[in-house]
Amino acid sequence: MIQNILTYFEKQSFGVCAYLSGWFNISLSKIRLFFIYTSFLAVGFPLVFYFFAAVVLDIRNYVKRNRTRNWDF
Repeated sequence: MIQNILTYFEKQSFGVCAYLSGWFNISLSKIRLFFIYTSFLAVGFPLVFYFFAAVVLDIRNYVKRNRTRNWDF
């Protein structure tokens, strides 16, 4: 039951933590714990950053998918 819930949230998440863990070469669980702990300490400011980063990553992926190449005229 718990594994199904975790799988659901990992599929529905934006991938911000996974992107940051790959960028900084840090464990994914450490990045997730950082966001959880700092959101309690900083009264939700990291959540604002997380959603902003999710929008930026989504737009970036959209642009990459729709980019035409030079020989696709």
